[in-house]
Amino acid sequence: MVTIKFTFEDGSEAKEVQVEEGYSVLEAALLNNIKLNHNCGGVCACSTCHVYIEKGMEALPETTEKEEDFIDRARDPRLNSRLSCQCDLMEDGTFIEVLVPDQSTIIAS
Repeated sequence: MVTIKFTFEDGSEAKEVQVEEGYSVLEAALLNNIKLNHNCGGVCACSTCHVYIEKGMEALPETTEKEEDFIDRARDPRLNSRLSCQCDLMEDGTFIEVLVPDQSTIIAS
């Protein structure tokens, strides 16, 4: 199992969840009733699922050029920015901390 702690810039209460290896951070959020926009359906075709990986980046696959292109279009990209749909959880026993940016201004479909 992988433990993910989701914290939120909008001040919502942090939530810690456990999911099996192989799920993405986006899937982990959705499986645990954590609202995380994903207008393209999680296929790396937008930037609405943009998050910041605060801890555990080394346990995720490397960023692809395609993902980098969409991160550049996200609001307030940082060095630890990722698209949650592209963050497949690869190692059991890993702890990952994810900061979810305020999504209140994103138009979600």
